Amino acid sequence: MKDKKITVIGAGLAGCEAAWQLACSGFHVDLYEMKPKKFTPAHKYKGFAELVCSNSLKASRVNSAAGLLKEEMCRLGSLTVSCAEATAVPAGGALAVDREKFSDMVTEKITSRPEINILCEEVTEIPEGNVIIATGPLTSDDLAESIEKLCGGYLSFYDAAAPIVTYDSLDKDKIFFAARYGRGDDDYINCPFTKEEYIAFWNELKNAESAPVHDFDKPKGKDDFTVYEGCMPIEVLAKRGEETMRYGAMKPVGLSDPVTGKRPYAVVQLRKENSGGTLYNIVGFQTNLKFGEQKRVFSMIPGLADAEFVRYGVMHRNSFINSPKMLNGDFSVRSRRNLFFAGQITGVEGYMESAASGIMAGLNMARLLDEKDTIILPRETMIGALARYISDETVTDFQPMGANMGILPDIGVRIKDKQERYQVIADRALAAFEEYMTEF
Repeated sequence: MKDKKITVIGAGLAGCEAAWQLACSGFHVDLYEMKPKKFTPAHKYKGFAELVCSNSLKASRVNSAAGLLKEEMCRLGSLTVSCAEATAVPAGGALAVDREKFSDMVTEKITSRPEINILCEEVTEIPEGNVIIATGPLTSDDLAESIEKLCGGYLSFYDAAAPIVTYDSLDKDKIFFAARYGRGDDDYINCPFTKEEYIAFWNELKNAESAPVHDFDKPKGKDDFTVYEGCMPIEVLAKRGEETMRYGAMKPVGLSDPVTGKRPYAVVQLRKENSGGTLYNIVGFQTNLKFGEQKRVFSMIPGLADAEFVRYGVMHRNSFINSPKMLNGDFSVRSRRNLFFAGQITGVEGYMESAASGIMAGLNMARLLDEKDTIILPRETMIGALARYISDETVTDFQPMGANMGILPDIGVRIKDKQERYQVIADRALAAFEEYMTEF
């Protein structure tokens, strides 16, 4: 084992990936995780890499932004992708997991490494030495103040989680199983709306009462908040207009109601929450409605009239640093080379995006201590594009960014078919990845 020691703060997806990369490189790691002694308002489970919102890690196919990201992560030796594949539940073309089994497997893998020393303690200020901060969007107050002093303040947005219902409580006569466009093995439950049902639901949803924002969720000195577009509460979307949801979470395209043989006017989809199929989450229905309002309004969804809600949707603050002013493309701090940030606190948005940043922070910390050049993957790769986005000094209004094809360079040729175009982009990315990595 190498004699240099690294401190990793936070055992979420990013922290676990960082610690894993360092351990695989032969470094001793002190991994700090304040659970189970202390939990954030959003975390409930004792294990590492807890998935707080959805249990979906998005699309699996490589010619999608999410699939390309996961493929690049696999080629870097990702811990979380391998654990996700081992604990997957059916979800059509997506990779979704049994969240407790996933957390348990990541925890077991991390705790079994002799190079990783687990300390169940809260860190209240940035330590000296070699440090990776992966404390996530709800960093504890004392450490947050220490980070604010370093970076000159936080930015923040709001994240919302969707409700979960029991399968047994659904009205099976009003729902049907199918995957959109026939992808997968009919893994989604679909709740079809007529136009009249949709209009009634929309009217109730847009006028439903929201829950108050907790004090811990409010940015310091402010009474309002900013909602991130990628996790927009369904009631906020409803207020944008009658048709908005039909082009988003309730879009009916790619589906046919077996009762009518026609495409429904609108559809709500439910996705498996656990491997046993006893729990389902309402896809795209992140919400900040009061619990009673959620029960009242969401019970209007066909098939959910008597639904048992085992978890209502919640909304909480996600905080992130102004990375373009602070971080290098290898996730190190410009003013302190042996301090790295990883995860959502850097402004990458999404489970796998956070985990990918943890891989890069851990890998680059190891290379730095081995006196080697750090790695910033080519801009043609998804990880490389995200790294450049969060470290682009020209960005003046920094907002979180998830994996998407739009942040990759243009391919220079016009390909009308989207899937064919995305396949060309993915092939280029993986070729650039392999060519770059041969140098290391």
